Amino acid sequence: MMPDLGKYAFAVLASYGATFALLAALVGVTVWHRAKSIRALAESEARMEKSDG
Repeated sequence: MMPDLGKYAFAVLASYGATFALLAALVGVTVWHRAKSIRALAESEARMEKSDG
């Protein structure tokens, strides 16, 4: 099912590879920041509960 890309095969496939790598990196950074934010929020809420009681 691969179309014949001729002399442009490397450029096209490299572009696809770079795109998928950048998308994977973006998803990874987003998940990492989300986990970091959740931890920071939990710590902040724990501090607030200690000061209330």
